[in-house]
Amino acid sequence: MSAPEENPIGRWRLDRQVSAAVLVALFVQAAAALLWAGKASARIDDMQRRLEAQAPVAERLARLEEQATATRQSLDRIEAKLERSR
Repeated sequence: MSAPEENPIGRWRLDRQVSAAVLVALFVQAAAALLWAGKASARIDDMQRRLEAQAPVAERLARLEEQATATRQSLDRIEAKLERSR
């Protein structure tokens, strides 16, 4: 038995032959990655549209919360006056 030939570049080497199975696997992986990225982009766009549509609703809700707080404070003052007048 002879010693294996030493590769001057390093311990591994790259063959110039690539099987069809490797090419098909790379193509399938690339296609899957592109499909995944496209779906992710579509989901992000959908969420962006929903967020923009909800902005006016959020502003109105904040106003209603402030009005409810002011109403509650007024009611508390009225109740306090009624209690004092008894």
